[in-house]
Amino acid sequence: MSIVYVVGLGPGAGEQMTAQARQALEQCPVIAGYTVYIDLIRGEFPEKQFLMTPMRKEAERCKMALEQAQQGQDVAMVCSGDAGVYGMAGLMYELKADYPGVELKIVPGITAATGGAAVLGAPLMHDFAVISLSDLLTPWEKIEARLRAAAAADFVICIYNPSSRKRKDHLARACRILREYKRADTVCGIVKNIGRDGEEKKILTLEELEQTEADMFTTVYIGNEQTKNLDGYMVTPRGYRDV
Repeated sequence: MSIVYVVGLGPGAGEQMTAQARQALEQCPVIAGYTVYIDLIRGEFPEKQFLMTPMRKEAERCKMALEQAQQGQDVAMVCSGDAGVYGMAGLMYELKADYPGVELKIVPGITAATGGAAVLGAPLMHDFAVISLSDLLTPWEKIEARLRAAAAADFVICIYNPSSRKRKDHLARACRILREYKRADTVCGIVKNIGRDGEEKKILTLEELEQTEADMFTTVYIGNEQTKNLDGYMVTPRGYRDV
């Protein structure tokens, strides 16, 4: 029985790739993935056969991987971050019924939320919510409802896909919603290009964040009422000192 390993590469592959992920890539003769993610690893595995599709061709990409496995080859389907967090794991299970005899194995990775948190300090030490601002697959009305619910409950909020060329105002719109529930001076942070060349971080307030430009390679963190800026690091106390 052939196997498709759905592999999380971590935010930038390289050093942030787990040993389990690297082992899966080494043993599979075929590696499938989005072109940007393939480019992150191509140099390390030049002898592999690569199957690629661009953005918005996710179903086609998954079918290509499953078809290769059905023909008898183990395949690694790579995803940025963790395969089960906005990755391909769910879609692969949805499509698997049409490819009897193919086994799926999910290989977890460091997701952007935790990878970026390590760069900023310790913003996720208490309860937090992860919300994507991409309305490509989720209506904006539902995204807005999730932002309001998380803000009303005082979660730390980690935002994926804050802006793009077609959604330049989404982060500002989200900030305006959050300011209905959170103070203007709420501590926030952004990390660009986590684990990649050009990685950079910034600590700022929610008011400042509303005026900040971001892109699809930026992860955004909005603190809760306890979150602090400690010497340039974003820290959400868990409460251990008070025990």
